[in-house]
Formats: sequence, C-alpha cells, structure tokens
Amino acid sequence: MKYLTRFTGLLGFLTVLLTMPLGHALMIIMEKTFGHGHVYLAAFLLGFAGLLLLLFGSRLRSENKATFAGLFAGLFIWTGWIEFGFVYIAHRYHVQPLVENGVVVTKPEYLIMPASAGFLVIMMLHYLFSTRTGCVFFSWLQKYLRIPVPRSQPVKVQKNFAVITTVELIALLWTFYLVLLFAYDPSFLGDRHPVTYLIAFGSLLWSLFLLRNLFRVRQMGYAIRYAIPTVVIFWNFVEIMGRWNVLEEIWVKPYEYWLEMSLVLGMFVVLFGVSLLEKRGKVVV
Repeated sequence: MKYLTRFTGLLGFLTVLLTMPLGHALMIIMEKTFGHGHVYLAAFLLGFAGLLLLLFGSRLRSENKATFAGLFAGLFIWTGWIEFGFVYIAHRYHVQPLVENGVVVTKPEYLIMPASAGFLVIMMLHYLFSTRTGCVFFSWLQKYLRIPVPRSQPVKVQKNFAVITTVELIALLWTFYLVLLFAYDPSFLGDRHPVTYLIAFGSLLWSLFLLRNLFRVRQMGYAIRYAIPTVVIFWNFVEIMGRWNVLEEIWVKPYEYWLEMSLVLGMFVVLFGVSLLEKRGKVVV
C-alpha cells in the first residue's frame, strides 16, 4: 500500500490540464463530424448533458465526485452552449474571420465574443461585493478595497461543490478568453504588444505561484477546484505561444495529430481514474 497524498495537487493539476487540449479537439471533431447542418443540435445536446450532470452532481454527498461532476458539467456547457452559441451567431450573420498573410488567426466566433465583456463585469461585481469567496485574488481585492462583505453564514449549510466548480470554470474561461482576445486585437494592443508579452509571461509566473500552493493540497476535490484557475491561467501562456508560432497547437488539428491526441486522451482517462480512486488522501496501488 502506497500513499499518494503528497501527489494530490499534481494529480489534480494534470487532470485539469489535459481537459484543455481535449476540449479544443472536441469542438473541431464535432464540426468535422456533424457539419454545419447538424453540429448545433449536437452542441445543444452536449450542453444539455452538462446541465443534467450538474443537477446530478448537486445531489452527490461526496465532495470529490460532486467536484468532478461540476468540472465535466462546466466543460460540456461551455463547449455546447457557449462556444457553439457564438459559432452559430457568427455563421448565421456571416461574420468573417480575421486573416493575416493568408492565414486565419481568429475565428469568427471569437471576434464577437468580446461583446459579452459587460455581462462578465457585472457577474464579477456581484461576487466582489456580495460574498466572501475562497479566491485569493478576490479576497485580496475585498481586503485592500475595504469592501464590506459577510464574513460567515448565519446558518451552516452544505456547499454545492458541483455548482461551485461549474461556475468557477466557466467564469475563468470566459475571463481569460476576453483577456486574450482584447490583447490580440490591434485596435487595443496587438499580439506583439509589450502588454501581451506581460500577459504571457505574467500568466506563467502566476500559474507557477498557484502551482506551488496546489502541491500543498491533500484533498482531491479541493485540488481539482484549485487546479482550475492554475491551469486556465497557465493556458494563457500556451495560447500566446501558439499565436506566436512558438509551438504547434496539435489540439486544433486532431485528425492530423490523431496519435498524439489519442495519447493525451489515454493519459487523461488514467489520471481521471486514479483521481476518482483517491479518497481520504490515499490510493491503494
């Protein structure tokens, strides 16, 4: 019997990290498989499956299982209803992609996504002014901006870890999609602007700081929830490296790199299985 408690944080990080390329590949595969005629029905069903999974996860008593349910629910809802929602609107109104030197650098759906920035701001203001969260960044803002928020709940209730995880994932994906899209836009900054370099390497350093804290976590459910911001912030660096052609984004070409993506999927399945087995800080191997 070996105890993997010391690796809980790393396991959570790798599990969430692999969902990023797999999520991108899923969109491409759905578009290629179903075509524009049927992909939106498939996307709707994917998002609906995420909703059902969220409702199921809300009933689970296990923090670990509820967190995983929330993670997949967030991925399905984001991909099926949000990303493909923008794809649908972009194609319906014939929004053209951004092309540079004969190469598509930004797809149509991402050109219209920045219009949702105001909704995100309102949601962030709600969390900033109405509740005390476990987010270190929000807690820091509330402290130094001297924002009065409730310090404790009058009645102790069981947290809905599925909903917490889903909302956390969607909010973070939404936030940093917009950060990158505004950074890439030459009307604001441009992908070679000094601020874009700051976003890239600042995200790398920030994620390393979070990763250090994550390695101290010994409970899998919390590790997954802490890994979500760690991975999403780290992915900013990966996305910008891809934009600069420093690395090949194999996840946007899953058919061309089917072997590599199959290996990524295999590693994810193994890590996910080990994560589910991890209970009370240990795994029997």
